[in-house]
Amino acid sequence: MSELAQHWLHAWNTHNLDAIMEHYSEDVVFYSPFIQKLNNDPSGCIHGVTALRAYFQKALIAYPDLQFEPYHIMEGVNSLVLYYKSVGNRLAAEMMLLNAAGKVAEVRAHYKNL
Repeated sequence: MSELAQHWLHAWNTHNLDAIMEHYSEDVVFYSPFIQKLNNDPSGCIHGVTALRAYFQKALIAYPDLQFEPYHIMEGVNSLVLYYKSVGNRLAAEMMLLNAAGKVAEVRAHYKNL
């Protein structure tokens, strides 16, 4: 498993918001159907690390027992796909595009049975 994926999973599973945010670029773009749900935002998109931090903080409060269980980590060219068990035992797949500094610049999150 990649070092980035290991650190990302550990940060989420310990609910360490500062450690979670270390993985994302300042200008990150994040798409998720959970954004539609938690933020009541039909676009399902967040721009920028400050807005993403606020969203993640809201998610950690809404799901206090949140734990991610990895199934597969797939590495590409400047990208990762993490396939894991997510909130409510839903299957999730996140495609992460990395910038030149190795920070996550864009995310497309997908869930089964949302």
